Amino acid sequence: MFESYNKVQQAVLETTLHLIIEKELQATSMSLIAKKSGVSTGSIYHYFDSKEAIINELYRGIVKFNGRQVLDGFFSDEPIRVRLERAWEKLIRVSLAYPQGFQFIEQYSFSPYIRSEVKVESYDSGWCGPLEKLYAEAIEAKLFRDHLEPHAMVQMHYGSLVYVVKAALTGQLTITDELIAQLIRSCWDSVALQQGKA
Repeated sequence: MFESYNKVQQAVLETTLHLIIEKELQATSMSLIAKKSGVSTGSIYHYFDSKEAIINELYRGIVKFNGRQVLDGFFSDEPIRVRLERAWEKLIRVSLAYPQGFQFIEQYSFSPYIRSEVKVESYDSGWCGPLEKLYAEAIEAKLFRDHLEPHAMVQMHYGSLVYVVKAALTGQLTITDELIAQLIRSCWDSVALQQGKA
């Protein structure tokens, strides 16, 4: 997930992510990060001035990675429904493929540890902003009802998919291609102007 960072940053971010999922944030100290990553404390402080800085970069890095995966093939001339459904499917699959990243985002999206400017930047530069614009296009094209703002629709659908991913990651549900298709179809139908119509 952190291939765009240098080796030191990558080691620190990967180690911190693993430790936070395993031990929680409060139990993850800078000295523990240094010990587990094999990176000296001095080298860590060269790139990150605090644990909070690491956490914020972790958040930013995961959101950017997810955005690249979800938006692969997104900006095309294909019909809105094709683009939207492909994006949701990619989101489900990247969440299942990188469960620690998924867990971190879910746990810390509303945490005061993540600075507001990082949240705004991540929303706009990740997958959320482009999907919100596509929802607005769907409303304008009379594909979606206008009973909700595009932002609210994106969050509503994301929330539905999140609970299914959580159930799958805890062994309570088996994700199949057919189930993914059904989930995405249900998301579309929940706001479609005419159910079943593209």
